[in-house]
Amino acid sequence: MKKQTGRERILTALQRQEPDTVPHMELWLSPVFVDKIVPGGSEEDFVEYLDIDGIAIYELSAQKFETLDESKGIIRDKWGVIRRATAETTPHPLEAPIKSENDLATYVPADPDDQPYLYEHLENMVERFKGQRAIVAIMQEPFGTVNDLRGAANHFMDIVKNPELILRLNDIVVKHHLKLIKNCIDIGADIIAIAGDFAITDGPIVSPKHLEKFAIPPLAELVRFTHSLGVPLIKHTDGNIMPIMELILGTGMDALHPIDPIAGLDIGVVKEKYGDRICLIGNIDCGPLLMWGRKEEVRQAVKETIRKAGRGGGLIAASSHSIQSKVKPENYIEMVKAIREYGRYPLSL
Repeated sequence: MKKQTGRERILTALQRQEPDTVPHMELWLSPVFVDKIVPGGSEEDFVEYLDIDGIAIYELSAQKFETLDESKGIIRDKWGVIRRATAETTPHPLEAPIKSENDLATYVPADPDDQPYLYEHLENMVERFKGQRAIVAIMQEPFGTVNDLRGAANHFMDIVKNPELILRLNDIVVKHHLKLIKNCIDIGADIIAIAGDFAITDGPIVSPKHLEKFAIPPLAELVRFTHSLGVPLIKHTDGNIMPIMELILGTGMDALHPIDPIAGLDIGVVKEKYGDRICLIGNIDCGPLLMWGRKEEVRQAVKETIRKAGRGGGLIAASSHSIQSKVKPENYIEMVKAIREYGRYPLSL
């Protein structure tokens, strides 16, 4: 097989076919970590320096926030959610704008068509990498956005006490995301990713029946729309999702990230059960292994991931969530090297 571009590798894997080499990309890279590899450089510089197959931009990190308290890092996002900025990629929600149903009567949702700054980073990626590396536009899962709009405690109580409010908020978020998806694809995004957790380490974040009613339909609508534009969709969720795997797969999404090993997910088991239906992304422990492990342990983990899930294609090697600020640079570089060494098709592990 002739050598493929990073874009070709990732799109081939998303079709559950074998590219020339197991591809690699990360959905999130800490800017602190990026600076350790390319001091003073951008994420684009980082991806080019290590010749990574894809690059992603998270809509939340592309926003322009209203600063409320600079000394404490308190900001307000475009939805009206008050957050605290961190050294990582995602500001932490502190206060929800929809404190009661009355607030919804006067609430004006964000409009992606009126926020050109959202697309500046994506446009730079497209200009630099279009056709060579897969360009991924990430947006927050509707379930997670509603959770931020109401606050977690209110959201979970609404599931039982006020389900109609959740459905109304779902509708607002889905309409926003449909516009956002189209705009990102029109600019040049190759892939859409929807990020938000349906589970924690022990299992689903709420009961499967409630996820089926409140979380799955919005996701399925986004998948259908994205596919109608000829673009694949990745779903990110941490946690033990095995009890709800059929619900997630029923949305028709193309790939699942990150096959969380801390939650007990074995990528070999997931590959055996579901590898004919989805591409798998991730599984290389971004916690103790990449932060404190030895390079030999990193190489072995990469080798095992490819051995278990690489045959027949449908694998994109990546960390089990993101490359955080405390990941050892030498471990990440070793991971990239090992993916290239062990990931050549036909596999010989």
